[in-house]
Amino acid sequence: MQQGDTYKTIEGISESIYTEKRSKFIAIALPVRTLGEIKTYLEEYQKKYYDARHVCYAYMLGAERKDFRANDNGEPSGTAGRPILGQINSFGLTDILVIVVRYFGGIKLGTSGLIVAYKTAAAQALEEAVVIEKTVDEDVSFAFEYPFMNDVMRIVKEEEPEILEQSYDMDCLMKLRIRKSSMPKLRARLEKVETLRFIDENIDTEI
Repeated sequence: MQQGDTYKTIEGISESIYTEKRSKFIAIALPVRTLGEIKTYLEEYQKKYYDARHVCYAYMLGAERKDFRANDNGEPSGTAGRPILGQINSFGLTDILVIVVRYFGGIKLGTSGLIVAYKTAAAQALEEAVVIEKTVDEDVSFAFEYPFMNDVMRIVKEEEPEILEQSYDMDCLMKLRIRKSSMPKLRARLEKVETLRFIDENIDTEI
């Protein structure tokens, strides 16, 4: 049973080839974190398979699995992207892009044949992948005065967050990352440190 602050993705790139009535389907599953990465991979594989009839894909992003898209790339609507996305959902994965490249073999597969072929190709690539579980993490940034360094470091040692950034001057700055479920306790302990104030990183980011 997955907890609310974990999610499943794949460790690395996996590929498989599926053939149906002389049409060849090359499926590639890739771990991704951003739309920028997805765009780069799509451009790369569209160039690599420039002579293919169709380069279809689906992706899912984020631990909440709310950011997704399916693309048929010229195949009849709903016959390619949606079956690929369906397999991502069946495996319960996110932060993933699955591309299926089709080389047409001269025999039409029909709507139901295409759906089965794209679904099977995507499933094979996902079966080849190493599935890993990751925690949903949150970041917290704060400033405090140097004399209270020991108080802060005691909390850091005991709660074991990852230290992303730190600078020690008259005003010390620190940025920590910890599993989402552990964040309330960490913040509550930090709040008790004299002079410590949290920094909202969403403020003043627009120019």
